Parts: sequence; structure tokens; C-alpha cells
Amino acid sequence: MTNHINIVEVGPRDGLQNEQQAIDVATKVALIEQLADAGLKTVEAGAFVSPKWVPQMAASNEVLARVKRKEGVSYPVLTPNLKGYEGARAGGADTVAIFAAASESFSAKNINASIQESLARFQPVAEAAKADGVRLRGYVSCVLGCPYEGIIPVKDVVRVASALYEMGCYEISLGDTVGVGTPSQARDMIRAVAGEIPVAALAGHFHDTYGQALANIYAALEESVTTFDSSVSGLGGCPYAPGASGNVATEDVVYMLHGSGFKTGADLDALVRTSVWISEKLGRRPASKVTRAKTAATIQKM
Repeated sequence: MTNHINIVEVGPRDGLQNEQQAIDVATKVALIEQLADAGLKTVEAGAFVSPKWVPQMAASNEVLARVKRKEGVSYPVLTPNLKGYEGARAGGADTVAIFAAASESFSAKNINASIQESLARFQPVAEAAKADGVRLRGYVSCVLGCPYEGIIPVKDVVRVASALYEMGCYEISLGDTVGVGTPSQARDMIRAVAGEIPVAALAGHFHDTYGQALANIYAALEESVTTFDSSVSGLGGCPYAPGASGNVATEDVVYMLHGSGFKTGADLDALVRTSVWISEKLGRRPASKVTRAKTAATIQKM
């Protein structure tokens, strides 16, 4: 297995999209640029979705236009349909992402469509991306559990992931959206999906609602997964578990990986500084345990 692990930073999109307070474009741009400067090679920059449903992403075109792009860094954006794709392309997006769910109930609640209907919406996006030479990433939600249906059959995860892969997605991010999975469940799910899709095309997206995210990441590592999504400072709460944490913090993931002999190319200290900065902007403590520990140590020395 390779010694290098890829981190897909989702804080500026998945992390900020559930924030109730208004976040200005300058703050979003600064966050993206700081994350790229910290050595992360993939930083989600926004989503071209209806501002009616996700108002926080309304200015994604302006964010893309203002970000000073760093050579060797990709700035993916979500595009749920062809209109979103066209907006993303007009903004100069180099990578776009489409998202489906393994749960029919979640798909209906989240995007008001069945799984099959959602896949049909993505087909024109996939065709346009292929024609334009744009990279296409796929997300599958609720791979280890659904807030409405409970445990999701693994075969449903395999079916949706395979459909996205066949559509042309270079990578499929398998998301434990509500953070209920455990390492053994994560391992079994990945093995099942890897039976249909090359494991090199799989990524893990584990939320930390029940404190299992790092353990699930390590279980996925043992199954040869080498790409993981994470969010600086643990940005992005879980809307289905009020008060619970959502996305696993990038700093925590990087600390674990570096301490386990893996390389990410990320500067942990720079990530901690960014974590503190964005948390102050949002008026809260960082959710990252690593940032809290490092910050406390610094204060004590002072």
C-alpha cells in the first residue's frame, strides 16, 4: 500500500453549507487559500445549487472567481444538474462533483427525488464533463446508516456507487452521513464496493457523530483506501443529531496519519492556525481535538 494518503478538504463547502450565520465571500476565499497554502491538494470551493435550498453557497461563482489558484491544487464544486454544471464551468471549475444517496428516504428528503431520478439528472452532467475534459467525482450518502431507514443494505451502496463509477466518476466518496458506522461495518462495506469498483477509485467520508470517524478511517486504510474527506476544525454539524459533531476534523486525521507513518503533504501547524482562525470567525471553539490540545499547550507556555 502506498505511503501517501490524499486528503480532500470539504470545509469550505460541506463544512460551511449548514451554517446559519452569513459568511462573506472574503472569508470563504481566505479559508480556501489558507487550506491550499497548508499543503492540501484538493479543496472543495463551493456548490452550484439553488440558493433557495442552500443559501450559504449562493456566491460560489464569486468565490471561484476570487480564489488565487495554487498550481497543483484542485478546487472541486458540487453540481447537481446541468444548470449547475454550466455555472461551474463559467466560473472556471476544473473538477465537479455529483451526489446520490444509498437510501431512498434520504434521497427524497435531501433532493426531492428517488435514487433513480437523481442518477438520471446526473447523466447529462457526466456526458458534458466527459466532452469538456472535466474531472467528475461522485458522492454516495448514507452508506452506513440513514436517519430515516436505519441500517442500509450493502447491496444498495454497491448499486449506487457502481452507477456513478460507470457514469465516469474517477472517484467515489463513500459517506457515513450521520456518523453511525463502526470499523467492522466500514470494513465490510468497503470490501463489498471494492468487489465491483477498483479500490483505488474509492474514498472515505466519515462523520464523527458517535466518535468513530478516525477508527473508521483506519479500518478503511487497512482495506487499501488512500483518499479521505475531512473538514478543517470539524466544520459542519450533523443536522440529524442536534449538538453532535459532524465532519471529522482535518487536523485530527492528519495527526493520526502522520503519527502512523503516512504522508499527506499537509502542514499540521498551518492547519491548526487556520482552524483557530475560522473558528474565531464563526464565534466558536474548534471541534478538532488536536487543535484544542495544541492551542492549550501554546497558552500554557505563554
